[in-house]
Amino acid sequence: MHHVGYRIRGFYRVAKLGHLWEMTPKDAQERLKILRFWERHGLQATIDAFGVSRRTLYRWKKALREAGFNPAALAARSCAPKRRRTPKTDPRLVAQIRRLRTLHPNLGKDKLHVVLRPWCKERRVALPSVSTLGRIIARAPDRMRFAPARLDAQGRPKPVRRHTKPRKPKGAKTAPLQCLAVDTIERVRDGLRRYILTFIDPASRFALAVATPSKASRHTQTALTAALSLLPAKPQVLLSDNGSEFEADFAKTLDDHGIARWYTYPKTPKMNAHIERFNRTVQESFVDYHEDLLFTDLARFNQKLADWLLFYNAQRPHHRLGQRTPLQFLLQHQPECQRWWTHTQGGLRGNGHLECAEEMAFLL
Repeated sequence: MHHVGYRIRGFYRVAKLGHLWEMTPKDAQERLKILRFWERHGLQATIDAFGVSRRTLYRWKKALREAGFNPAALAARSCAPKRRRTPKTDPRLVAQIRRLRTLHPNLGKDKLHVVLRPWCKERRVALPSVSTLGRIIARAPDRMRFAPARLDAQGRPKPVRRHTKPRKPKGAKTAPLQCLAVDTIERVRDGLRRYILTFIDPASRFALAVATPSKASRHTQTALTAALSLLPAKPQVLLSDNGSEFEADFAKTLDDHGIARWYTYPKTPKMNAHIERFNRTVQESFVDYHEDLLFTDLARFNQKLADWLLFYNAQRPHHRLGQRTPLQFLLQHQPECQRWWTHTQGGLRGNGHLECAEEMAFLL
């Protein structure tokens, strides 16, 4: 096995130059073309064709030569002045704006413009425009913004504590039963809401789901406890979004079992893509056909959902798993799964995949 440029002299140098050319700004590429036109057709023809002065052409040529003929040296630079004018605002006006924003916290620039009009007229101070008032506020170190102080029981101000949530690492890959992804499906009919809590192992595609009357943490905690009891190995980490249904009692159960937590970024469902794809599958293959039971008989709906999960985990082949079922994949890659499901309470009618799934549905 060799690299593409193996034993080709100068290949990587040319490839590097090509890469630099792709990274070169468009204006620098255009200026380089003008310099090449100058070399071919002469100075006067270049000035007539592109309207560039002689002085500018020589300046571009010098910059290119000093940069080792790197085209990026021809990129346009900032035209901002080196010495900028310092705004001269009447200190009395700045003090009045600060006083008004302290008296009426965070008063906007449009309202300040109206309130300041009689004050400026009385003291013969030029009234700035609305945009200038906004710039005066923005130039202040604290932006003239004030927030109410939070006090503790002793009357002392509380420090602002920001809780940093652990996010899913970029490109993270987990082993079977190492990570458990969770999400919630919401269905609404005639103002009545029902929720379906879904779980999936991203590596083996082993999935569980249960319908709940609400997304209160006491219901999601019960579903989580049932899901953990069905797994032969406790997952090391749980992946979820920032929903309130995954806090309080749900989070306490995770702490009791010593399971770490990964959060997705807000409005970034692609960080939990496996559970989102399973949500689509369970809705298109089951929920759409039994939605009436979801709103009329929740227990019957969960019973039928358990039967569908038997098919999904034990009989339905998955393209990602090489046309194997999730249980076949687990029993092949995790031998302890077969030992655990064979000796669960109540026993199994053999060691087949279908019997394992039926036992799990019984526990659920």
